[in-house]
Amino acid sequence: MIIGIGGVSNSGKSALAKLIMDSFDSGKAVVICQDDFTLPIDKIRKTGDHIDWESPQSVDFKRYQETLKEASSRYEVVIAEGLMAFHSSELFDIYDKKIYVTISKSEFVKRKRNDLRWGKEPEWYIKHIWESFLKYGQPKNESDIMIIDGEKTIELPAVLNFLST
Repeated sequence: MIIGIGGVSNSGKSALAKLIMDSFDSGKAVVICQDDFTLPIDKIRKTGDHIDWESPQSVDFKRYQETLKEASSRYEVVIAEGLMAFHSSELFDIYDKKIYVTISKSEFVKRKRNDLRWGKEPEWYIKHIWESFLKYGQPKNESDIMIIDGEKTIELPAVLNFLST
């Protein structure tokens, strides 16, 4: 089973992916993060003075998809998560199950302002991340997608029930 988890930056995708992975026996599940498939910095365009990590052109989707397919031959459960997890129809169709984690714009801004992993982001870039998410991070359709409110506590039993149906 390949599970796709999408949502804006800081919505809780990685935390959810880890919870799901940890619910399976050791070695049966793996998490593959879309962020690990960004192109080298010199191959990514800039927006203002920032590297534009939020654009589909920054991700090697072909390698990402190949890795997901290869991992599915070695693991019972492959959990793919990323901002643009639902960007293309080809990628969307790979997933057996789809989960979309939502948060409000105000919550995103608050979380992003507090996320200092890469230093303090300017307000214009935080706005750019949100706009890119609206443009590239939305599912093409919402059929067969579990929608989770990333501002609330994740109800893992409900998620696991969705995955088992």
